[in-house]
Amino acid sequence: MTNKIIRWGIIGCGNVTEVKSGPAFQKAEGSQLIAVMRRNGELAIDYAIRHNVPKWYDDAELLIKDPEVDAVYIATPPLTHKEYTLKAARAGKPVYVEKPMAVSYKECVEMTEECEKLNVPLFVAYYRRALPRFLKIQELIDEKAIGDVRAVNIRFFQKPSQTDLNKTYNWRVDPAVSGAGYFFDLASHTLDLFQYYFGPIIKAEGSASNLTKLYEAEDTVSAEFVFENEVPGNGLWCFCAGENLDRCEIIGSDGKIVFSTFGDLPVVVKRGNEIEELNIPHPEHIQQPMIQLVTNELLGFGKCPSTGSTGMQTSWVMDKILGRI
Repeated sequence: MTNKIIRWGIIGCGNVTEVKSGPAFQKAEGSQLIAVMRRNGELAIDYAIRHNVPKWYDDAELLIKDPEVDAVYIATPPLTHKEYTLKAARAGKPVYVEKPMAVSYKECVEMTEECEKLNVPLFVAYYRRALPRFLKIQELIDEKAIGDVRAVNIRFFQKPSQTDLNKTYNWRVDPAVSGAGYFFDLASHTLDLFQYYFGPIIKAEGSASNLTKLYEAEDTVSAEFVFENEVPGNGLWCFCAGENLDRCEIIGSDGKIVFSTFGDLPVVVKRGNEIEELNIPHPEHIQQPMIQLVTNELLGFGKCPSTGSTGMQTSWVMDKILGRI
């Protein structure tokens, strides 16, 4: 693009856009949020007023066709990611789509191929690839702070929410809308981040169970996988545990790095008896660094590390773990 400012439109201005992403489009350099869409027009108006956005719509196609909208951020549930991505691409509008990229690897392939055919940039909101905390971990890996990496271990346990215990509808555990359950919603971030560190996972297998029957989707998933650099990994995600745990370990020949994907716990570097704790806070709007990288690339400088191709790869891994492909 030759614009000096990328004018964004948001499709689906729900909770995820209130703090995490929406304001970041106003605060990133070279970026401006000029339009929002929600099927409930009153909620779209409310959002536009509260966030000082000049335009609102209750029809996604009208936002996409708006000549003043240069690029589109899709923040709807995964069920509609493919539909809106294809419509935006066919209108020549670059897309930044929420994660997981779609409800299946197959849909991700269709989205990526169509955008490539039309020469329309496609980015995915795996924003941990741009956060200072996780970039510091990359730096530690690169400088061999723990020697050569030997293995990866992921453990994520979560107590059932009251919503789930009450069996109240939640689209995140409705496979028809989200593609799967909390595994797609949460584990996708961790699996994507590790592929940013070590390259694509080339082998993956796993098993999934629905132990509580609180909802249709799986509530427990175990996996083993291997990265292209031959480093092995394993993971266990349990969304019906009696305690909460968010722990990732990168195990090296001379120590290990321990961190959480979602929490604010310090990054811990262990080398023998030496323990170093690194407290690296997240920005107020956690997607802002990634949105800045997307905007920069659209303005003609820099490269965003989270694209349709990388997002598609993460969906391939998840579908392999769940035995879908």
